[in-house]
Amino acid sequence: MGVTRVLVLGAAGRDFHDFATVLRDDPGVEVVAFTAAQIPGIEGRVLPPLLAGPRYPDGIPILPEADLERIVRDRAVDEVILAYSDLAHATVMHLASRALAAGAGFRLLSPRRTMLRARRPVIAVTAVRTGCGKSQVARYVADAARAAGLRPGVVRHPMPYGDLAAQRVQRFASVAELDAAGVTIEEREDYEPHVLAGNVVHTGVDYAAVLEAVTAESDVIIWDGGNNDTPFFAPALWITVVDPFRVGHELAYHPGEVNLRCADVVVINKADAAPPGAIEALRASVAATTPAARVVVTRSEVTADTPERIRGRRVLLIEDGPTLTHGEMPFGAGFVAARRYGAAAVVDPRPAAVGRIAELYRRYPHVGAALPAVGYSPEEVRDLEETIRRVDCDTVVVATPADLGHVLRLDRPSTRVRYEVVDHGTPTLADELAGVFAAAAARREGSPP
Repeated sequence: MGVTRVLVLGAAGRDFHDFATVLRDDPGVEVVAFTAAQIPGIEGRVLPPLLAGPRYPDGIPILPEADLERIVRDRAVDEVILAYSDLAHATVMHLASRALAAGAGFRLLSPRRTMLRARRPVIAVTAVRTGCGKSQVARYVADAARAAGLRPGVVRHPMPYGDLAAQRVQRFASVAELDAAGVTIEEREDYEPHVLAGNVVHTGVDYAAVLEAVTAESDVIIWDGGNNDTPFFAPALWITVVDPFRVGHELAYHPGEVNLRCADVVVINKADAAPPGAIEALRASVAATTPAARVVVTRSEVTADTPERIRGRRVLLIEDGPTLTHGEMPFGAGFVAARRYGAAAVVDPRPAAVGRIAELYRRYPHVGAALPAVGYSPEEVRDLEETIRRVDCDTVVVATPADLGHVLRLDRPSTRVRYEVVDHGTPTLADELAGVFAAAAARREGSPP
C-alpha cells in the first residue's frame, strides 16, 4: 500500500486540529492541502512548518474550496476529509459527491478520535446550530464554578484568522490584551464577554499546547464551542444547546446532530421568547434521539443599557454576525429588545450596504432588516462602519456580545443589548453541574500543593 494523499476541507479551525491529532504524524498519509470556506479571506495562506511538523518542511497550502475538483485532479488526491461545521446534511453530501465524482474518496473523522484527554474535568458546551446560546451557557458554567470555589478556565474553539504561528497558543484576561492582539470583531464577540466576566480565555491553533496552558491555572475546564462543532477535549459532562426558533435543525445539520446524540444534558434555551409548542417539540425530539439525556430549560434574558434610546425611536439593529450568516437566523437579540422596549421602527440597512457588506447580503439572502456585525478584515470593518453611517436612524442598537463602540466610530446615539442565560424552572443547569464540581474540588484537595 502506498501513501494516501489527503485534502482536508476546513474553515481555519477543526481542520488544523484534525490534522494535528490524527493526520500529521501518520506515515501512511500525506496532506497535500487544506481548503477554506465560510470565512472570507482565509485562503491563500500556508499552515507554517512550525505547526505542520517535520514531515512538511514547506508547510501546507490553504486553497479555496471552490477549486475542490481541480485540486483533486492536479494534486492526485486519494481522499477528501471534511473538517468544519454547521453544514446542512445535504451540503455534506454535495461535498461528498463532488469529491467522489472527481475521483477521490470521502471521509469524516470520529470526534472521539480527535479528542484530547485532560487532567482536569472538562465541561463541554456545544450546540446544534450557531447562535443557540453556547457562550451564554459557558459563562453561566464559569460563574457557577467560581461560586463553588473553583478556578474555571475557558477554552474557545479556534478562530485563527491571522498569523497562524503567532496564534499557536493565546491567552486573554483583559480587554487590553484583546486590543494588543488586534483580534477581529468575530473573535472579540466570543472573548470579550468572558474576560469582562472575570474568565481567562485560552485559544489558538495547537490545542495540545492550549490544553497544557489552561490546565496549569484551572480546576475545571470549560469548552466553549464554535458553530455546532464537537469538542476538542474529552468531556466529563457534555452539554448541548438547542434553539426553539429552529425546531428540526437539531437533526438536520452536521455535526450538530452528533452533539445532540452525545449529550449528557440538553439545554433548551430562549424559553421566554419561544414560539408556541416549540419547547414541547424539542423535548419530544430529544426523547426520541437521546433518551438518556437530561433536559434543562433556560431563558436568554435580554436587557438594554439605555432602553430610553430604543423606546419610540427608529433603530438600526446590529446583530451577532455568525448567528445571522451561516447560523441562518433572520434576527437576533436586537430584534427582541426592539420589540420589548417599544421601538417605533426597525430601519432596514440593506439599501445602505456598501462593499463587502453588500456582498454579504447577496450571499445570505435570508438575513432580514438587521446588520450582521462582521469584521474579519480591515476592509470589512471599514465597509461595516460606512454602512452604519449611511443608515438613516435615531439609535444604533448594538446587540452583539462585543462593545462595537470600542472598535467602530458610531456617529449617533447607541445602546448595548446584553443577553445572559438564567434558569427557567427545574431541574436547573446548576443541578447538573454539581457532580462535576464536587469531583473537581476533591481532585484539587487531593493534589500536591
